[in-house]
Amino acid sequence: MTTTRRISALLLLLLVLSVPLFAESDDASTGLIQADLPWWAWALLLFAFTLALGVVAVLGGVGGGVLFVPIVSALFPFHFDFVRGAGLMVALAGALSASPRLLRSGLASLRLGLPFALVGSVGSVAGAMIGFALPTEVVQGLLGVAIVGIVILMLISGQSEVPSIDHADRLSSWLGIGGTYFDESSGEQIDWKIHRAPLGLLTFVGIGFLAGMFGVGAGWANVPAFNLLLGAPLKVAVATSGINLALNGTAAAWVYINRGAVLALVAVPSIAGMMIGTRIGAQILPRVKAKVVRWLVIVILLVSGLRSLFAGFLSL
Repeated sequence: MTTTRRISALLLLLLVLSVPLFAESDDASTGLIQADLPWWAWALLLFAFTLALGVVAVLGGVGGGVLFVPIVSALFPFHFDFVRGAGLMVALAGALSASPRLLRSGLASLRLGLPFALVGSVGSVAGAMIGFALPTEVVQGLLGVAIVGIVILMLISGQSEVPSIDHADRLSSWLGIGGTYFDESSGEQIDWKIHRAPLGLLTFVGIGFLAGMFGVGAGWANVPAFNLLLGAPLKVAVATSGINLALNGTAAAWVYINRGAVLALVAVPSIAGMMIGTRIGAQILPRVKAKVVRWLVIVILLVSGLRSLFAGFLSL
């Protein structure tokens, strides 16, 4: 039996074993989709929805996790903890899938990613634990605030292909953060370094905290932090963000698994749909106007974020 078949069999087994747990859960969030459907119908519906979401995520240039949690919690009648757990797994699966290729390409930098992933992992574990300690309504309301903040960040943040840095700071020099990569588009060998590393460490603690609390991943914040704050080239920032997300997500995932918030009936079809959708989106990306899709993503996120904000705080 091949590795793919073994993984498929394991996912199917987890899916079947999770059915009684899902059927006995009475504490569910109030999604817009309210119907008396069998468990397998919900799984198929979630798979189809996340497949489309994966396509939109690639075309809009955002991570799947940041779309998954607010939109699925707004539409589906699943408990918010299960949605957060599945969202973290969706973001983690995407990062783990892309990491080997990014490392082989030479764009992802372990020297850049590991120090900030270390402090981000501490923040993600703390965020996950605090997220379970707070009432669900409070966490849902705070998610709405965070999503609206992400929308604002998407609107105002710029990007710099290769930032100009005169001198690296002492901490980044001591850690040996820097490198060289070959830019195929320009045919040039580019040397890079970073600055403001101490401020970056504090920033990544906060990014990890938000990612762990809400299960939305951190790609939406990793790239601007690496690129605009630390001064890493944009391509290096994007590639290293996947490594950072994989490490941070793994740390927070253990908290969700230990609390029983990773329900296979929600997580398995979500991961499968998102992975297939992102592959489809990558194929059609060259033929689509990404700016139009990006604005669509911003509008969807804004509506979902406002709904989470009011649904959480108004129910207190």
